[in-house]
Amino acid sequence: MKQMITLLLSTSFLASPGLADGGSADPKKFDTLYPGKTFSPYAKRSFPSNVYWGDTHLHTGMSLDAGLFGNTLGPEDAWKLAKGEEITSSTGLPVKLGRPLDWMVLTDHTDLMGFAIDLQAGAPNVLANEKGAEWYAGFVAGGAAAGEAAVDLITNFTQGTLPEEFLESYSTGAQAYDGVWERIIDAAEDANEPGHFSAFIGFEWTSVPKGFNLHRNVMLRDGATNALQVSPPVTAPPYGDTDPFHLWKWLENYEERTGGTAMAFAHNGNLSNGWMFPIEDTYHGGKVDEEYVRLRARWEPHYEITQIKGDGEAHPYLSPDDEFADYENWDVGNLDITELKTEDMLAGEYGREALKRGLLLEEKFGINPYKFGLGGATDSHTALATAEEENFFGKSTSVEPSDSRMTHPFVKSELGVIEGYQLLAAGYTGVWAKENTRRAIFDAMARKETYATTGPRMTVRFFGGWQFSEDDLRTRTPAFVGYEKGVPMGGDMGQQTSEAPNFMILAVRDPIGANLDRVQVVKGWLAADGSLNEKVYNVAWSGDREQDASGKLPAVGNTVDLEAASWANTIGASELATIWTDPDFDPAERAFYYVRVLEIPTPRWVVYDKVRFGVNIPEGSELIGQERAYTSPIWYTPQEN
Repeated sequence: MKQMITLLLSTSFLASPGLADGGSADPKKFDTLYPGKTFSPYAKRSFPSNVYWGDTHLHTGMSLDAGLFGNTLGPEDAWKLAKGEEITSSTGLPVKLGRPLDWMVLTDHTDLMGFAIDLQAGAPNVLANEKGAEWYAGFVAGGAAAGEAAVDLITNFTQGTLPEEFLESYSTGAQAYDGVWERIIDAAEDANEPGHFSAFIGFEWTSVPKGFNLHRNVMLRDGATNALQVSPPVTAPPYGDTDPFHLWKWLENYEERTGGTAMAFAHNGNLSNGWMFPIEDTYHGGKVDEEYVRLRARWEPHYEITQIKGDGEAHPYLSPDDEFADYENWDVGNLDITELKTEDMLAGEYGREALKRGLLLEEKFGINPYKFGLGGATDSHTALATAEEENFFGKSTSVEPSDSRMTHPFVKSELGVIEGYQLLAAGYTGVWAKENTRRAIFDAMARKETYATTGPRMTVRFFGGWQFSEDDLRTRTPAFVGYEKGVPMGGDMGQQTSEAPNFMILAVRDPIGANLDRVQVVKGWLAADGSLNEKVYNVAWSGDREQDASGKLPAVGNTVDLEAASWANTIGASELATIWTDPDFDPAERAFYYVRVLEIPTPRWVVYDKVRFGVNIPEGSELIGQERAYTSPIWYTPQEN
């Protein structure tokens, strides 16, 4: 009993310093002892302490192409699945996520809203048109026929040859159009549960002139009161415009009219044939001038860098010294393969190159239009946000799980083909936020405190500054010192004259996923001679491997069992952490840094299909891959003379 009393007194004393001698509590005495500034390190915390997982890009059967593919699910179904419920897919298969999401943006296409619903119903105005009747027949036939009909619809849309009567009946202000928008809003409001799940109202602005992908997704921070005051903009003339200036003006008008807040973010620059990240001329005949960089920086603080239609971080042609730059590249041509890719187009398509180009434009205009945070998404047109390799339901209902889905090409033309087995089961966005609400998650994306993964839910922290030391890794609550000494992912370190910055990096494997292979820092910078440069550094890795003279590491190994569609976590590490200082720092050069985390190799979805259906895997398909995460960058800006 005496021992218990002693412990209680001791605890009481530690909790109230100064009270034992009759003084008052002085919170400042905790400054050097507890980063949280109070005895409880979790009290009085102002920084975001939770990572919330979401999908920024998903389509239901109300999107024109998804509906023709055969998707009969609506937004209500999509929200149910995302929140963890089991539903039935459009092809009659039961489906459930391995783990529910924390938030999502539902982004049905704005152009021709309502058309898919009427097409599926065989509405008289649809069947009266020759093309409408042809597409309806494809939908009724289903499978490959539905896929071919949908691709034909997409081609007519991208080439500007849609029937005029469809544009008039399914554009902004039309009854069918506005009715779908109201349903989207109502479904999001019903699904939204502040503190538990954040359902964002959004849409995809589908600019794809001549097949060049210039899509932007739009995300509203607001609820129905604001969203019902507007209708989303379309891109097909004469009712809309494919120029991003048209969208930026809509966003400005939205905020002025409603008092709300919105953002846009691009995706799949790899299908733009060089037009996604211009530095001189824009696709629409304009110039990348001060107005362009100002508006793009204002309205597009985020970029969807990885998703089902190819990974968009890097390309081996642009990054020949990066051994991991060849991850799931799509480089055949534009979206409908009506124009093939040439090497000179690639620099305007990939995220890393865009970040580098942003430094050049910032030097010229004082504003960086490509200073964006990074995220991942599915872009599934099945209404199913399935980014798990073993639970992958494809891009469209025509290629939902079956023994033949790998034989269906994604896009095929006389010029080339993107095979169905090249689809990625990707990706998700991790957001560091204080709570699970629309406001908190939107604001985290606006300040770029986000990271992309190709599906796994790794926990990654990334801080930059000048004061980190190895001792800072001795704590199990590193975020306290991270925010105290530096800035998080998406931040700007400010200006320093001579000392090289250092970074605190921590990565923990997905609790039910694969071990980690390595952590890398990707640096890009603008040299004094005006050249854009990059370098990839291995900064932490598993095992006792050693770098060679060029900084390369031996491969981590491979435990994949192709016959069982499995792997063993007998290699790799459960967590990796390091303090890294830039060895090549020049205080006069603009630079950015971001972290890339690689898992050990694991099977792709095609291997799971082989095991389940006994199908032959098509020649050329990748059987294994190294899932990865990309953090938003941290920027360094030199002092002005």
